[in-house]
Amino acid sequence: MKRPQSKRYRESVKAVDKSKTYGLKEAISILKASPKTKFDESLELAFNLGIDTKKSDHMVRGTVILPHGTGKKIRVAVFCRGEAEKQAFDSGADFVGAQELIDKVAGGWMDFDCVVATPDMMKDLSKLGKVLGPRGLMPSPKTGTVTQNVAQAVKDLKAGKVEFKADKQGGVHVGVGKLSFGEEHLFENATILIESLKGTRPASLKGDFIKSIYISSSMGPGLKVAA
Repeated sequence: MKRPQSKRYRESVKAVDKSKTYGLKEAISILKASPKTKFDESLELAFNLGIDTKKSDHMVRGTVILPHGTGKKIRVAVFCRGEAEKQAFDSGADFVGAQELIDKVAGGWMDFDCVVATPDMMKDLSKLGKVLGPRGLMPSPKTGTVTQNVAQAVKDLKAGKVEFKADKQGGVHVGVGKLSFGEEHLFENATILIESLKGTRPASLKGDFIKSIYISSSMGPGLKVAA
């Protein structure tokens, strides 16, 4: 059964021309002017990529630091031992530990948003693959979350570093801030994300890399924007 649309959503849709491709700044302005909800909505970009996800060299993945952050408080768990533990705590990590932290997660505790680990912890951390993997939390050298420099990794995550990764359908979905942000801040965050994604274009790809981009708020309609 189709869920009835709210009056607020119907009002938001009236301001959108589904047949139009908007400029990024105009699309952000429209979403910010939409009727407000009772919470601070997130703003998300959704990309449809012209990749073949069955090809290993078409696996698009990367990270980018949004200059104005995401608007979310990021809870970082760091798996490390020895001197790295102090570095992690001093840099603002929320949870730090080794085997005891692994056991806690294995027991069902998941009160964190990002994971960082030193290389020597990865063998032990692999036991949590079935828990962290499906949630996109498994640390990786490619995203800078497996590193000896845990302090820098934590600082980057707290500052607004986000990961993007194509799903099996060639889609990428990334939040770029909150509707309460200023328009210029949202525009800068979104622009940097788009440019970073463009930089991951597979060398063997023929044709368009980014087929379409849509921007939407948590409870608002999607607007197509120029790629």
